[in-house]
Amino acid sequence: MNTTELNYHEHPWMGVFPATLCPFNADESIDEPGLRAYFAWLCQKRGLKGLVCNGHTGEIMALSPEERTRVTRILAEEVKKSGRPLKVITGIAAEGSLVAIEHAKAAKAAGADAILLMPPHYQLRFGRPSDTAIGFIKDVAEGADIDIVIHQYPSWTKVGYTLAEMLEMVKLPRVVCIKMGTRDMARWLYDYEQLKAAAPRVTIVTCHDEYLLPTLIEAGDGALIGFGGFAPELMVELVDACVAGDLPAAKRAQRTVAPLARLIYNFGEPGCSAHQRMKVALWLLGHISSPVFRRPTRPLTPAQVDRIRADLLAIGYKPVR
Repeated sequence: MNTTELNYHEHPWMGVFPATLCPFNADESIDEPGLRAYFAWLCQKRGLKGLVCNGHTGEIMALSPEERTRVTRILAEEVKKSGRPLKVITGIAAEGSLVAIEHAKAAKAAGADAILLMPPHYQLRFGRPSDTAIGFIKDVAEGADIDIVIHQYPSWTKVGYTLAEMLEMVKLPRVVCIKMGTRDMARWLYDYEQLKAAAPRVTIVTCHDEYLLPTLIEAGDGALIGFGGFAPELMVELVDACVAGDLPAAKRAQRTVAPLARLIYNFGEPGCSAHQRMKVALWLLGHISSPVFRRPTRPLTPAQVDRIRADLLAIGYKPVR
């Protein structure tokens, strides 16, 4: 496994970074006491390197800019209370450089150590030239003066970065990590090797919740995943074993990861329906206060909830609801 000079357990950008959920009240307002309790629960889990709020798992697209900042501040406060040296990372989704800079500055003021910078989503439809993709990262890095985790989207989208684009991005001092989500195993190892050769200080972490074992066995410095906000101890067990090259330990963890992944991701990629199943499962286990998902996503049916409860029991988990 290729690592930088610092030991894996000491490096601030290597390891497990859970993408967190966001509980809502019945009226879809943020359940702030429930959010604090959930963050506090995660803060006590050993082996984590940081927590990521306002990602897709946290329903960023359904939150107003003010709510995103509030969630970031709550996370920063709970991390501080815990006394743990956890990075506070918040997602930034904006359609233009100036708006992204504004949101990033607000996140920094709220206590974020870094941002998870998503590409402008209008480009999913229309695409973009390379100088625009690289320029967006550069604009935010220079304009907000905060560390950046680049969010690499699947290679089949019109915003997935090419290797050449990423090689330019990692030249920026504020870029500290790439959340690698190409979902193209033919590219995975080669891209990792080329990026590590060009910028050893920049870590490459997987966000392939459904492909954790194969991506991490082949290459990777950790994982930034929604799965981490659901089963943090299990994710630490799997990721640590993979990075250490302990295949037997990794495969032991995988025996639980695999059926959980089928329960949550249903043989697909992370997305709204998967995040909803994850939230309901975590609520059934008593680790989050509410299963409510913001509209336009509709609630799961009672039969679907019952199926998740039964599947959790079959895997060995004990629902309390």
